[in-house]
Amino acid sequence: MTTLRVLTGITTSGTPHLGNYVGAIRPAVAASLKPGTESFYFLADYHALIKNPDPARVQRSTLEIAASWIAAGLNPDKVFFYRQSDIPEIPELTWLLTCVTGKGLLNRAHAYKAMVDKNAASNADPDTDVTAGLFMYPVLMAADILMFKSHKIPVGRDQIQHIEMARDMAASFNHLYGEHFVLPEAAIEASVATLPGLDGRKMSKSYDNIIPLFAPPAQLRKLIMGIVTDSRAPGEPKETEGSALFQIYQAFASPDETQSLRTAYADGIAWGDAKQMLFERIDREMAPMRERYETLIGDPARMEAILLVGAERARALSAPFMAELRQAVGLRNLSACTVPARTDRTARAALPSFKQYRESTGLFHFKLVDPKGRLLLQSGGFASAREAGQAVARLQVEGKAGLDSVQAMLVPVDGVMPAEVDAALQLLRQATNA
Repeated sequence: MTTLRVLTGITTSGTPHLGNYVGAIRPAVAASLKPGTESFYFLADYHALIKNPDPARVQRSTLEIAASWIAAGLNPDKVFFYRQSDIPEIPELTWLLTCVTGKGLLNRAHAYKAMVDKNAASNADPDTDVTAGLFMYPVLMAADILMFKSHKIPVGRDQIQHIEMARDMAASFNHLYGEHFVLPEAAIEASVATLPGLDGRKMSKSYDNIIPLFAPPAQLRKLIMGIVTDSRAPGEPKETEGSALFQIYQAFASPDETQSLRTAYADGIAWGDAKQMLFERIDREMAPMRERYETLIGDPARMEAILLVGAERARALSAPFMAELRQAVGLRNLSACTVPARTDRTARAALPSFKQYRESTGLFHFKLVDPKGRLLLQSGGFASAREAGQAVARLQVEGKAGLDSVQAMLVPVDGVMPAEVDAALQLLRQATNA
């Protein structure tokens, strides 16, 4: 039975906040406790360089996030817990994926499109402030995921696109070089995947609307009291739909507690009282974690040692996998290279050939063409590159006899006689068996 692998990470570009906790840390820690699961957690410090030019802040954020995860219940002895930059195979895999990824795919990435749209709105050049790092972000993220053959990736809804792009890159690589990568899937808690911030927008450092994860009680209460609400007075019924305050409360409360607040909204609870309820509920969950966090953050050397041990464990997987991938793409030891026998290039060039390709439908096809490029044989769609390749292999080895096994998947080609196809397959069979 295949062990389920779950992977997640947080960019080390700022102080962890409640959105990070609800959307990534808490569900990931819960997943790490499930039997039959291997969990991978990384500090995405390479990603941080895209937006954060402050070296000291990247370093401090790495420490804060590492301490936050452990304070939240992560056991580094039971999981793979590492810093992205300690795994040299990740940037190497990024380059391999870059070589099979179409620019058109990256053009559709949300972050890149948002920057281009922003520039267009201000009549600026489309590439203003667009670094190659921003443009290539989805490829690096795909490398993070694919390196460890992850099955499930806990993400917010705004990150689903990146998982889909990672799947596309994995499929492209597998099509060219064989089945090496697992195609990952996004794992989302529908009710809390994206937590609103103080102003109702997604909680994000870029919006300056966050609630720090381990803010002291006084600061936590002050920030919660500043959550934007409407002007409805005490006694007036209030809507839970679209209420940032209610959504944050729901992310921490039990179903019974959530229902109680929903009833209180309908009964016209004062906003100040609702905010006090939210403060008390969050502080009750955060208090014991906050104490552990303060202890960990005060011992950076201990945190460094934990991360280095984690990197060593992770590289026990990534190093041999990268050796496999290097072999697959042709980055090989030359001493093992077999020198081919001299061949008649003219004769080889005169052979028919099979061409495999993938349509926009996602199905895989092949065709047989003569030396001049004339189409002799056309296949229907196969669900995977492997199935299409197996059909081609049968035809190359068995010749005319192989047609019977794939006949149902062939599409008639106008003007081509069966004898022409038979002759072409016979030539290929002779060359294959030579």
